[in-house]
Amino acid sequence: MYSHTPPAPPPKPASRISTPSASGAQSPRRPPPPPSDTRDFDAASQPPPDPGDAWLPLFLQDKSKQDLTTILSSPALLSALTHSPPTIHPSLRASHATLQSALAENISRASELLSLESHLAHQRETTQAQLLATHALERTWRAKQSEMDHALSGFAPARLYQRLNRELVEQEGVCAALEESFLEGEGDGSVAGEREVGEWVRRYREAKKVEYLRRERKERWDEGRVGGGGYPR
Repeated sequence: MYSHTPPAPPPKPASRISTPSASGAQSPRRPPPPPSDTRDFDAASQPPPDPGDAWLPLFLQDKSKQDLTTILSSPALLSALTHSPPTIHPSLRASHATLQSALAENISRASELLSLESHLAHQRETTQAQLLATHALERTWRAKQSEMDHALSGFAPARLYQRLNRELVEQEGVCAALEESFLEGEGDGSVAGEREVGEWVRRYREAKKVEYLRRERKERWDEGRVGGGGYPR
C-alpha cells in the first residue's frame, strides 16, 4: 500500500515548513486516554476536555458483552461505576470536585454562623440582664425622687410664698392687737406705770419690726428681687 505512494517533496528552504505525509493525513486520530491521576482535575481551573462519545472507563474496556450487559442491568453496579474514582467520567469528576468545594465552603460558613449565633445569644442574654437591672434602678430612683419631692414639698417656692403671706397677715394681727390693748387701757381711766409702758413699747417695737421685715420681703418677692433658696423670716 505504502510502496506505491510517491515520496513527499523536500521542504522549501524559504519557509522551512514540511508537508505532512499522505499516510499521516489518512491515519485517524485516536481519542486521548483518560488521565490516571484525579488530582489533575482537582487542581485545574478550567473544565476538562470532553473525551467524546466513545469514551469508556479502562475498567470496562476488556469486559465481555455479557459482563457489560450484567452491569447495565444492575442499577447498584452502574451507580458504583458512575461515581467510583477509577471509572468516573472526567466531566462528572470535575462536577464532584466543584460540589465538594462548595460543600466544604458551606460547612465552613455554617460553622461561622453557629459561632456567631452562640455569641449573639450570649450578648442578647447579657443585654437583657442589663436592661432588667436598669429598669430596677429606674424604679428605685423614681421612688427616691418621690420621697425627696414629698420631703421638700414644704420648701417649694409657691409654698414658701403662701407661708410668707400667712405669717405677714398674722404679724399684722399681732400689731393690731397690741395697739388695741394699749388703747383699751387708756379708755378705762387707769394710768399705766412707767414699767408697763416701757414693756408695751418694747413688745410693740419688736412686733412692728417683724411685720416690717416680712412686708419688705414680700414686696421684694412680688417685684422679682428674691434670690437664693433661703426662707425669709
